[in-house]
Amino acid sequence: MTTTQTLLVFGATGQTGQHFTRLALEAGHRVRAVARTPAKLTARHDALEVVQGSIDADLDLDALLEGVDGVVLMIGDRVAQQERLVNTEFVRRLVPAMRRSGTRRLLYQAGGLSAAPGKRLMPVLRLVRSTIARSFDGQHRDNEAVMRYLDTEARDLAWVAHRAGIGSDGPSKGVLRRSATWISIGTFVDCAAYNLRLLFDDGAVHSCDGSAYRRGR
Repeated sequence: MTTTQTLLVFGATGQTGQHFTRLALEAGHRVRAVARTPAKLTARHDALEVVQGSIDADLDLDALLEGVDGVVLMIGDRVAQQERLVNTEFVRRLVPAMRRSGTRRLLYQAGGLSAAPGKRLMPVLRLVRSTIARSFDGQHRDNEAVMRYLDTEARDLAWVAHRAGIGSDGPSKGVLRRSATWISIGTFVDCAAYNLRLLFDDGAVHSCDGSAYRRGR
């Protein structure tokens, strides 16, 4: 995208969010970042607006969405999500506010161990989720509820879900591409770059795919 867009970003202080914010600003976009602790955001830019707040607070979503072209959600609270569907509750408030503001683009970053609506994870991913990643099951159940909600009740919006296989904050390993059959373990910066491209990819609208590096890279 060469046209300047205004992006409302939730999760900008997270490991992927820090990279996403920087990349969006470098691409010439304006970023309005909602952060519980604004001091954690490392980016500094004239096109960056930081608003203190969190998804479990009483946010003025109508004000936050004013003039916004796209919304990016890279959020998660493993402890809270063990008890309730935190992200789902927020998305159910966000979508009506997006309709009121006329904002159509939405990217939701889920985890690679979260199943897309109406589909089952591959056996190897089910095994990982039920064993070494068992403590994150609340997050995946929440992600799955968000994707079901978007799929059944928000198809008037140009949303896309990225089921990311996020690994570490190492250097780039290559370019991630949308994949319905495989999920690569990507670095935070590669997942962030992919999210930025995916947000404006008309061919990905209403998809809940993973991302993978080209074979041999």
